[in-house]
Amino acid sequence: MELIRKRVFSQEIVLQFKMSDKDFTRNRKQSFHSTIVFMINFLTKSLSVEITNFISFIKYNMPGATIHGFSKSAFVQYRKKIKPEVFKSLSDSLIEEFYTDNDDSIKRWKGFRLLAVDGSRLILPDTMELESIYGKTRNQSETGVVQARISVLYDVLNRFAIDGILAPLSTGESVLALNHLAFAQTKDLIIYDRGYPSFNLIYEHFDKGVDFLIRVKADFSNVTREFYQSGLQSAIVRMQPGKNIKLSDKPYSKDAFKEVRLVRVELPGGETEILISSLFDTQKYPDSIFKELYFLRWGVETFYDELKNKIKIEHFSGYSEHCILQDFYAALFVSNVQSLIVGEINDELSKESKGYKYQYKVNNNLSYGFLKDRIILLFFSDKDMTEIVSELKTLFKKHSIPIRPKRKFERDVDKYRKRDKPKLLKNSKYTF
Repeated sequence: MELIRKRVFSQEIVLQFKMSDKDFTRNRKQSFHSTIVFMINFLTKSLSVEITNFISFIKYNMPGATIHGFSKSAFVQYRKKIKPEVFKSLSDSLIEEFYTDNDDSIKRWKGFRLLAVDGSRLILPDTMELESIYGKTRNQSETGVVQARISVLYDVLNRFAIDGILAPLSTGESVLALNHLAFAQTKDLIIYDRGYPSFNLIYEHFDKGVDFLIRVKADFSNVTREFYQSGLQSAIVRMQPGKNIKLSDKPYSKDAFKEVRLVRVELPGGETEILISSLFDTQKYPDSIFKELYFLRWGVETFYDELKNKIKIEHFSGYSEHCILQDFYAALFVSNVQSLIVGEINDELSKESKGYKYQYKVNNNLSYGFLKDRIILLFFSDKDMTEIVSELKTLFKKHSIPIRPKRKFERDVDKYRKRDKPKLLKNSKYTF
């Protein structure tokens, strides 16, 4: 956290992420540093209200801080001068620092960093610019909804968004999944659901030395169909490109193949699932572990719930593509900051609650609410970082909740389809 604070106030980050050499060369009421701190403070209300609260919070809690009031119009102009990737860079720095010389704190599955790839959609403000870039879905209404495709590479055990992509709806999830591979490394195991499988995805994983687990339908290929009909629990088979797949832009021919392991998994409802994996060692990875392993992917589903319902990412603070990307990367960064703090607290709660009827964990919903404004202290004040984090930890622990194992809830597959859509028309943001 201290490293990130130093980066926020460094001149290097200004030079790297200002849009033009002429930007931020004169002393103004609002600086590069105060602008990016303001943007990570959950801007879900009217900008005028957020600015007033931001200035008031700093003046009250940091009497020595140099901060001047600024208008909504001034903020809009300042944010245009900052590249959206500044928040991605800060997030990358946080993640890199966490995974460096920190083995005792990193949660792994049998030595693997356990990652999952999943996609979703974000509802965007209804503007001509965003519709032309990202696309529009038609529904029962005549107007439709402007949406973008989102994809993340997510560490399900440590709860970090390693990489996030916002793309047009026309971009397929499998294409985005291949882009995520640039952020994977040896001793990573990536889990995919049944929207992703292809020979190309399997080939790319072997080529990069990254292990995988992919859920597929029984009729995914002749090989999986034969395996399903065989009744076998597990088998090593050869996978090849499909007959009608274009190969002119691929580094392999139609005769190429990769050996993979197929595992049969029986679900509680009687449904049979087939998993494709690169984990060949049946002694180290017996068939019995794959069902539980696959369902660890659920962590990325929880991440999307937090992104949309706790951080409220779809309540964007602007209407241009520039603003949308800033808010998107800022939301991922805030999520990772929360995971860093909460992860350490949950480890402490686990140790402290040994011998109790239930283990305890931080209430994630409340934790995001507590971070509002306090995240300003983390990155804008010169107060000792240990003291700030300690105060946050005390607050989070006070509102911890018990973990009740084996609780099951009926999954509502239409949850997001039925929810009220955030219609972000101008001058219609919340004021309280």
